[in-house]
Amino acid sequence: MNFQIKPLSAGLYFVATPIGAARDITLRGLDILASADLIAAEDTRTARKLMEIHGVPLNGRKVVAFHDHSGEGAIARLIADMKAGKSVAYVSEAGTPLVADPGYELGRAAIAEGINVLSAPGASAVLAALTVSGLATDRFAFVGFLPAAKEQRKTEIAGLRDVPFTLVFYESPKRVQEMLTDLRDVLGGKREAVVCRELTKKFEEVTRGSLDELADVFAARQTKGEVVVLVGRAGAQDVAETDVVGALRDAMKTMRVKDAATVVAGAMGLPRRQVYQMALGLGDEELEDDA
Repeated sequence: MNFQIKPLSAGLYFVATPIGAARDITLRGLDILASADLIAAEDTRTARKLMEIHGVPLNGRKVVAFHDHSGEGAIARLIADMKAGKSVAYVSEAGTPLVADPGYELGRAAIAEGINVLSAPGASAVLAALTVSGLATDRFAFVGFLPAAKEQRKTEIAGLRDVPFTLVFYESPKRVQEMLTDLRDVLGGKREAVVCRELTKKFEEVTRGSLDELADVFAARQTKGEVVVLVGRAGAQDVAETDVVGALRDAMKTMRVKDAATVVAGAMGLPRRQVYQMALGLGDEELEDDA
């Protein structure tokens, strides 16, 4: 393959890399990788392998590591290179840098120094999943990874209950069943949802259904590979006060009043302040009963 190997102006070039199929990199991305003075990578082995597949020569150029655990010293060295007139291409292990991947601090530091920051867009698991999901794509919110701890996860899900967008999450295959169960319990089982696994790879799989259905499906299987979970926007619900009280009583058996109100309000699509006041009333009743 012939590349446009020509000098790049000094600056930081974020280059999107394939999330599975190696041929999903763009021609411009390959040109930048072929021309940059220095290549920084979340995983240097993956970056070298990608360049080898596409015949991009290094010609003595360095490939240096830059990832979530890189400190200020690593940022300072790359900024110094750029200020000295070098072009730096940054690639995360897969997908678009900064989107649940490293690169944010490096980009901020470059901008603060007046260094030119450019993007060579390309593969993104978020956009690929939205494309095949069948859910509304006119407005969506990328949430990334939810907390691993169950109660924190349920509280964060509850806070997303009234967001009028399609919700997009990344999740570990080891936790996807627990996550789907929490999504069902907090958002309601009728919400449309989609689980995308191994997008663009050999065993790509897209499973669509309600949260009720998906929670059951994934409870019965062992999931492997990269996972993206999407949840459709909510519709209006009519909720009886007795249902709210019952849900609060159950939640308050294991949660603080504040957290119980947040989870129940999110699950039922009700204003949090209203549910919190009801929870406080229930708490006062229990204190009176104990007196």
